[in-house]
Amino acid sequence: MTRERLIEFGRATEGAGPATLAIDFSFIRTILLHAAALHGISVSVENVQLARAALKHLDLVGKSNERDRRPTQDELDRLIGYAESHPQQFLPLGRIIRFAVATAMRQAEICRIEWSDVDMSKRTVTIRDRKDPRRKEGNHQVVPLLNSTGYDAWQILLEQRILTRGLGRVFPYHSKSVGAAFRRSCNALDIDDLCFHDLRHEGTSRLFEAGFSIEQVAIVKNCRWAENVTSMAMRLSTVAK
Repeated sequence: MTRERLIEFGRATEGAGPATLAIDFSFIRTILLHAAALHGISVSVENVQLARAALKHLDLVGKSNERDRRPTQDELDRLIGYAESHPQQFLPLGRIIRFAVATAMRQAEICRIEWSDVDMSKRTVTIRDRKDPRRKEGNHQVVPLLNSTGYDAWQILLEQRILTRGLGRVFPYHSKSVGAAFRRSCNALDIDDLCFHDLRHEGTSRLFEAGFSIEQVAIVKNCRWAENVTSMAMRLSTVAK
């Protein structure tokens, strides 16, 4: 586990941005500390830190540009109330906003769900081809529909089932139309610097505040902790060979 090999690993990683690679190196460091503390395997983490510094100099490792904007409950109430008081609105934006906070799903994921992806007995939904920095297809993930964020995802789904008769897509609208309607509503209510994706972060924050562990939230939000570790181990093995 030399500095050179770790740098080679970082430079050979395709499809991963600086933030993703930074997370990878944090995982590697954690694994090595775990090996030393619990199994007595002496591997220095200094080489990880040196390799990370070198890759950072090459702009291959860096921080993400994550927003920290959270909507207040008053803003959510106003947005939902505004959407539901305008019958000319062709899409149920208020319901979509509630579902976004309840599930922490991305805008495109919400609009892509088919009723055939919903398990009515287990109260779960399968998100197909979920966004992943390394794999573009086949990232199917089963997500539980919870009632832990102030909004009941399962109940919202049942409301939508009445509207769509359980056929086709659960929310049969283009994701760009949802985004445009959300922006129009924010502008009409003078709500500044709020985008639809902030609802995903709000849902995640509420799950943590409800007492969920990192691993449990990862299942909902698609952090793929276990898969990241397995993927890194395989790539490190390839570099070593």
